[in-house]
Amino acid sequence: MSESSVKKECFVCKKGENEIPLVKLEYQGGELRICPQDLPTLIHSPADLTGKLPGAEDFGPADTHD
Repeated sequence: MSESSVKKECFVCKKGENEIPLVKLEYQGGELRICPQDLPTLIHSPADLTGKLPGAEDFGPADTHD
């Protein structure tokens, strides 16, 4: 997938790069973008992204060390 063909929007909320900062991720040979508002979901509750991110239902939450 070339850089120009990748949608520059959060794969969760669909906000674009002109609306909110985006972080680029590489996953399964492709690129995804996520905004700072949805990043905590990816880290702490990835199963909530089932249907938006392939395999998310199998991800465990990040280990927290308080």
